[in-house]
Amino acid sequence: MSTTGILRRWWRATRFLAVEGAAGFVSLALLPVGVLLVVFVVIGPGWLIAPRAVRMLRWWAGLARTRTGRFLGESVSQSYPVIPADPTFTATRRLLTAPSTRRDAWWVLLHALLAPIAGVLAVGLPLAVVNSLLVPAYWSAMPAGEPVSNPFPVTSWWTAAAMPVVAALYAGLALWLVPVMARGVAGLTRRLLAPAREAELAARVSALTESRAAALDAHAAELRRIERDLHDGAQNRLVGVVMMLGLAERSLTTNPDQALPQLARAQEAAADALANLRTVVHDIYPPILDELGLDGSLSALAGRCAVPCVLDADGLARVPAAVESAAYFVVAEALTNVVKHSGAARVAVTVRTAAAGAGQVLTIEVVDDGGGGARERDGGGLAGIRRRARAFEGTVNLNSPVGGPTTLRVELPCG
Repeated sequence: MSTTGILRRWWRATRFLAVEGAAGFVSLALLPVGVLLVVFVVIGPGWLIAPRAVRMLRWWAGLARTRTGRFLGESVSQSYPVIPADPTFTATRRLLTAPSTRRDAWWVLLHALLAPIAGVLAVGLPLAVVNSLLVPAYWSAMPAGEPVSNPFPVTSWWTAAAMPVVAALYAGLALWLVPVMARGVAGLTRRLLAPAREAELAARVSALTESRAAALDAHAAELRRIERDLHDGAQNRLVGVVMMLGLAERSLTTNPDQALPQLARAQEAAADALANLRTVVHDIYPPILDELGLDGSLSALAGRCAVPCVLDADGLARVPAAVESAAYFVVAEALTNVVKHSGAARVAVTVRTAAAGAGQVLTIEVVDDGGGGARERDGGGLAGIRRRARAFEGTVNLNSPVGGPTTLRVELPCG
């Protein structure tokens, strides 16, 4: 490694340890507070404030994860159980004894013991270099015969001339030791604060179970919708066609002049039934997705929207067909809600893909300038959007203050 690289690594490690050293003194101050809290939980009503203390502990550990992740160049994951809003003694005891709380508490203890020492050494070694170089000046300014001790007594110019060598030793120690200590402190933080592999696997299994249940719910809802559309639409129209054809058949034997108008009405009813069947098929998987792709089909949706709509799909890449279908219906339902309920004069749709870990995520953002106040309700369009997103382990965020604007953001992982 070049000299510049060594100095840059040392400087980065020194900054990290200086901040960690200062934070370590805060952790040291938190230790007696934690001990008092445990005592109050055991002998008094401390369990009432324990959830707030755990929340503060998570916040403090989260800052350490951020600092460590920035230093290591990688994110330090976290996994916490939900803090109950109205805790009972049993729920609070379970929260205090949770593995995540124990991990955070162990980190505070070790951080309070090790980080201040590492921080003092990281800052003190460079100061020792400067001080060693200044020792000859100190000795020359002292009264004759007065020694200066650093790290050994300087009583002559010969011993004073050795101080640059001492400074070089301090500098070499700093260049080697400070990065080692920084990696050690960061590694300890990552090891203690990152959830265990078993916890990550359990969380992943839970997420997969939830997404599977959501996918089954979405599939069942789609089947119910298709059945309802067929029963209430095409089936009723086809029944009407059969009845009209029966009347026309009877009229051919009794009153042939009335048969032709009845056949015309039956033809119109058959055309309506065919159009309804095409709509149902379109709603299962829009053929326009195969013809134009997601960006083209969304452009068609934006062009048909009754509210002036601006579409931004410049950052959109090709995604799996199932995700494209879900995204199409999400945008279609969102625009339908804007037209029906928002009173907006303008709506903007932004669709883009971005890297997320080993895969990609498709982000959809719909913003309108309507009156706001949108709320999710069972059976509504927003609930349908959330159900579709959950089937892909996606997320839905709605921000709709009264007075507007309303922002709907949906993220769909692409595998």
